[in-house]
Amino acid sequence: MTDALDGAVIAVAGAGGPAGRAVLRTLAEAGARVVGADSSAERLAESVDAARYAAGGADVTGDIVDLLDPAATRAWADRVEKNHGRVDGLVHLVGGWRGSPSFPETDLAADWTILHKLLIQTVQHTSLAFHDALLRSDRGRFVLVSAAGATKPTAGNAAYSAAKAAAEAWTLALADSFRKAGGESGPGAAATIVVVKALVHDEMRRERPNAKFAGFTDVGELAETIAGVWDRPAEEVNGNRLWLTPRP
Repeated sequence: MTDALDGAVIAVAGAGGPAGRAVLRTLAEAGARVVGADSSAERLAESVDAARYAAGGADVTGDIVDLLDPAATRAWADRVEKNHGRVDGLVHLVGGWRGSPSFPETDLAADWTILHKLLIQTVQHTSLAFHDALLRSDRGRFVLVSAAGATKPTAGNAAYSAAKAAAEAWTLALADSFRKAGGESGPGAAATIVVVKALVHDEMRRERPNAKFAGFTDVGELAETIAGVWDRPAEEVNGNRLWLTPRP
């Protein structure tokens, strides 16, 4: 990586999970000032402390934010910009999975309800809240982590794949907004999608020592790829998918 992240202010939504911990650490080690958000105070504190320790006391902070509340999300975006003077990125890591034994057994009342909230609404709320701040930055980036199932859904993952596809479509619409705002000079900000099959981390390996996790992406590799988005010109990554798994 170059020094593109040195001094950058990056917000990370869903920072309390294993992927969040890896992303906070990687961004902080690259010189960014990182603000994580999560609904769990305990998980978020663990991620923030780990990133600070790994990056030698880097500027990493955490906010408890209900990303299902659009007003609370916008207040978080405003607070980040006010406290740091700028916002150079929003990384969306809020996840969740629901599946079913077969297509007709899909439980819409349970599965779609929760997936719509976690995978779609949080993308909508964060992108709307941070849109203008990212345009004001000279290196604004919005990064969504998606799944290959959005492109090639399976019968038992209908609700999950549909939610991921909707989140991708929303992110591509954001990219179009950035493109139009840039005019003839091209986009100054960018929205990009990082696609994985699934993620794996050390705790999963300890719990299932004999599992192969074929095709899974380690959270460390995901974090490096996300950090690398700032190394590339906005016009190169805006509205594009970065595949960490073979295209279906």
